[in-house]
Amino acid sequence: MPSPLLAKAAQAGRTIVDVTPERAGWTHVGFQALRLAAGESHAVATAERELCLVVLNGTVDISVAGPEGGAPQFFQRVGVRTSVFEGAPASVYVPPQHQVSVVASKDAELALCTAPCDDQPRQVRLIPPEATRASVRGQGSNTRYVCDILPHDDPTAAHLLVVEVVTPAGHSSSYPPHKHDQQTPPTETLLEETYYHRLNPPQGFAFQRVYTDDRSLDEACAVENHDVVMVPRGYHPVTVPHGYDSYYLNVMAGPQRLWVFKNDPQHEWMLQPGALPAAGQRAR
Repeated sequence: MPSPLLAKAAQAGRTIVDVTPERAGWTHVGFQALRLAAGESHAVATAERELCLVVLNGTVDISVAGPEGGAPQFFQRVGVRTSVFEGAPASVYVPPQHQVSVVASKDAELALCTAPCDDQPRQVRLIPPEATRASVRGQGSNTRYVCDILPHDDPTAAHLLVVEVVTPAGHSSSYPPHKHDQQTPPTETLLEETYYHRLNPPQGFAFQRVYTDDRSLDEACAVENHDVVMVPRGYHPVTVPHGYDSYYLNVMAGPQRLWVFKNDPQHEWMLQPGALPAAGQRAR
């Protein structure tokens, strides 16, 4: 039986996967992935929530109408990549009380990332690929490639944090295992999180474990292309078998828009200088 933390993808139809706060049993994060064929449209009302619409692949035209009936904003030909494994994405941030219409000019896949907002005035914002932030984390077989779309030091959003990670075949990611389930800043912050997984080639699979120190939660998920893993609490590492590259889109949100995590103390030793051999070397 699949883990209760695993949302399996639909193999056909517009909605690939849909994780509401009610389904996840938490307060903040909502996530939906959609397929649109060329010429198809989709409408979204943000209501009381903020939205980050990520064009995972394909190209779309987006119009956003505000709450006061003014002229809508248009963003044409948003998205250039044909795969999540090539380059950075284009995204649009939309505050509450807006109407969003998306029309695919090429077959497209979209991620709708949502969270509650605050009462501060916020602006619709196009986030083109060049406005994202690329970085490399880890070393050796723990190396992965990060693209921040809405990091915690970007004041655009109230609660949403959105980031992409590509992990090469045979590597681990979100590793050493870390967690962010206690609101005790500056040492740790409470953030719910979803992982939207993609694999290349698409018939691949990866593994994600979600566990707590006392093992009151300890779930191991075998994830396939387009699946979502929900992380309500606990450590949540990912490993990828030989031959398949991993991509995941992380959506995080909590009471404070700050990402501060705690590593599993049982595995933190490997972060010490010289604790592990360099890539290509064998331990004697």
